[in-house]
Amino acid sequence: MKKGFVALGLSIGLLGSSFSSPGFAKADDVDFNKSKKYGTPNFVSGKLADGTKANAKKTLMNYLNEKKSMYGFAGSAEQAFKVTSKEVDHLGFTVIRLHQQYKGIPIYGSTQTAVVSENGVLTAISGAVVPELDKKQGLKKGKSLSGDKALKIAVRDLGFTPKYELTPTSKEVIYINDGQATHAYHVTLNFLSPKPGNWSYIVDAQSGEVLNKVNELHSAKGGKGGKPGTNPPSTGEVTTGTGTGVLGDTKSFNTLLSSGSYYLVDPTRGQGIETYDASNRTRLPGSIWTDSDNSLNEAYDAAAVDAHYYAGVTYDYYFDVFNRNSYDDNGAKLISTVHYGRDYNNAFWTGAQMVYGDGDGSTFTSFSGALDVIAHELTHAVTDSTADLIYQNESGALNESMSDVFGTLVEWHADNDPDWLVGEDIYTPGVEGDALRSMADPTINDNPDHYSKRYTGTGDNGGVHINSGIINKAAYLLSEGGTHYGVTVDGVGKQAMGDIFYRALTTYYTASTNFSQAKAATVQAATDLYGASSTQVQSVNDAFSAVGVE
Repeated sequence: MKKGFVALGLSIGLLGSSFSSPGFAKADDVDFNKSKKYGTPNFVSGKLADGTKANAKKTLMNYLNEKKSMYGFAGSAEQAFKVTSKEVDHLGFTVIRLHQQYKGIPIYGSTQTAVVSENGVLTAISGAVVPELDKKQGLKKGKSLSGDKALKIAVRDLGFTPKYELTPTSKEVIYINDGQATHAYHVTLNFLSPKPGNWSYIVDAQSGEVLNKVNELHSAKGGKGGKPGTNPPSTGEVTTGTGTGVLGDTKSFNTLLSSGSYYLVDPTRGQGIETYDASNRTRLPGSIWTDSDNSLNEAYDAAAVDAHYYAGVTYDYYFDVFNRNSYDDNGAKLISTVHYGRDYNNAFWTGAQMVYGDGDGSTFTSFSGALDVIAHELTHAVTDSTADLIYQNESGALNESMSDVFGTLVEWHADNDPDWLVGEDIYTPGVEGDALRSMADPTINDNPDHYSKRYTGTGDNGGVHINSGIINKAAYLLSEGGTHYGVTVDGVGKQAMGDIFYRALTTYYTASTNFSQAKAATVQAATDLYGASSTQVQSVNDAFSAVGVE
């Protein structure tokens, strides 16, 4: 959430394809959302094919093979798509995630999901497929550069040689741009110095041209601390510590007593929650936070108290409400570092941990002092583990919006002075009532509240923070109701709104989901939860229509 950008018909009957083959639905049983970019379906739903739960993958592949002319891929579905995951959700549905490929090479951003009901019916396929790859002239050229050469090109474009936090990678992909396809390399560069970055580069494998680049760093815009070089203890006694947070409130939280010292380590949630001190330097994770008496009430302690406590609150929300065990649903450890840099006006998720600056005391105070900021950033990790929405253009704005939605819902769930503002607790501490963003009225921060007013430039990764206001407003209307641009929405409440968007994010959104596909996917999520004729489905339709998304 960078401060620099603060100011700033769902479906139609499926035509032109026969559904008369045994096991497949007829056209009038199916709805679909068409990709304007490719002409192939973005989202297909209905009774698509009969099968069995045990053979969900076979049912899906049979359907895709039957409909290959509609999707436009060559060869068999088994060759055109790689299954990346398959799991049964809490409704008993089998959710299959796919990645389109061409001759074994993944297509950048072309991912799909499919859902098979408990009784074996294929009910939905989400995600556009790039058609006619076998006819693309650019793919006949092959590649002349190595992955190492592509990596060097990306670093040269970066303008400096960073000190990497994660080992750089260079993976071969097929990249689609303006209808053209080319062999390319997807290069990732993750570093902290001279300034934090998590860059994603696309480098042409023939010419070496940089075709695209985006910084995917998800940013937010005392006491004893840790001893240099200290690490968390491997064993100890779980105790209850107390402390004073950034805003002066008192909190209780789990700590670990080991060898006479208390550590900000909570081993009771997933694989644990750990909080570190960067000591106003830029090294991660820093030193594990230690204390002598389990009472953290010094000014320097405050940022660590909130980071540790709010990480637990966020974990509890996802576990209690969705039975999700940490961001990866596998208990991943939640690591936080506070006092990063000097007067650092930001917070960010590195891809492995949370990092919080102290702010300059004027534009921002300590970033860990806001529950919705912490939940926002950790929701980016949930998104990375599920839909993996590309952090650019509409998919990136959807990514940002999901973090705003669940950051706000965590605040309401915890009854932590909740509202529909984002970052209000740490933004301009000397000014009352302002915030980074407003979900109820995005225009307060000069962000659009309707698709007709969307930002179409290249700044802010194509408006990821700016255009998030459109989906934020839809989420607010879905929860609270209201009339917007002449469309009246009946609110379904915060819990139902969260349930619907969570299912849409974790089941139906794909890497390149745009706003139109998001509407279809969110309607399907509501259908799964409440039924096709439910008031919740109608409210989802109305909420998206109210912000101009069809």
